[in-house]
Amino acid sequence: MCGYVVEQRPIFRTEWVLEARTFLRSQGLPAEDAEEPPASSRRFPDGAQYRVEIPSTEGPEVLDAVLSEAAERDVPVHRISQGSGAMMLTDTELAEMAATAGRNHAELSLFARPQAGWHTGAMVGSRVGASIAAQARGTDQLAHVLEDVRRAADAGVRSVLITDLGVLSIAARMREDGTLPADMCFKCSVQMALSNPVSIAIAERLGADTYNVPTDLSIGQLASIRAATDLPLDIYIESPDDLGGFVRHYEIAEIVRVAAPVYVKFGLRNAPDIYPSGGHLTPTAVALGRERVRRARIGLDMLHRYMPEATTSELPAPGLAVPRGESATSEKASDLR
Repeated sequence: MCGYVVEQRPIFRTEWVLEARTFLRSQGLPAEDAEEPPASSRRFPDGAQYRVEIPSTEGPEVLDAVLSEAAERDVPVHRISQGSGAMMLTDTELAEMAATAGRNHAELSLFARPQAGWHTGAMVGSRVGASIAAQARGTDQLAHVLEDVRRAADAGVRSVLITDLGVLSIAARMREDGTLPADMCFKCSVQMALSNPVSIAIAERLGADTYNVPTDLSIGQLASIRAATDLPLDIYIESPDDLGGFVRHYEIAEIVRVAAPVYVKFGLRNAPDIYPSGGHLTPTAVALGRERVRRARIGLDMLHRYMPEATTSELPAPGLAVPRGESATSEKASDLR
């Protein structure tokens, strides 16, 4: 006999998978990704199926350019999001962005930072360490992210992008007890990376108000997630290179059909990473913002062509976390300062 043992691999048994699918079904969850996904019956509060989000709007100048381009191209902008974080805006810039978005009845969602990817830890630079880059690293950083949320709220902002489940959980408790405004919206970032119906339903239970799914999910996978959650889904129609660089314009009608209510989100492929942004990058950020609006016009033209019955929200729209003219935080917020 040979002097070694051949590894005995277990036989794959399809009945085990069937049992798992049966259990999922018993829990009211989808048992598989649908090959022919059904149309979603869920809607935004006003009955609309989709809204438009323009991401990476990194400062007042970029916001002005995006809104100007949107008016010229007749693109409704329901939500503006930003990736550098409230922490990278001066008090004046923060107030100016909130005021501009408020006047235009648009939600302004600012990234709540910092995270591990911008910290001093070495793991994020390792071969597999990128997976923790979006997490809050240690208790001090957890407190810093929560302070970023509080500062945004004090400026009248009512929507923040969150990447970490612990931050989401504590921020939701702060909203419940009045430390944060009751109308504060928690938008889960694509960097949270939850990718299946059960995980995203957990985020919903922890307090998420809207969820940005990973950029590469199939139509069937999106339909499965929709079956398990009432949350509006934020879906990149075009994603930046560091999130895959996918250009899915021809899928936009099917995405709206199966995933409603959905924020169709127009990133930009073949564009530089500008986080954290600042004055040294303002001309580039403005040009990128204008092109994102142009990409949105392309996507909406396709949506109207292939799904002319699709409905969107007229501004002002219910359910949007539009900035307030003045802070609505309670006196409890002073305890964090």
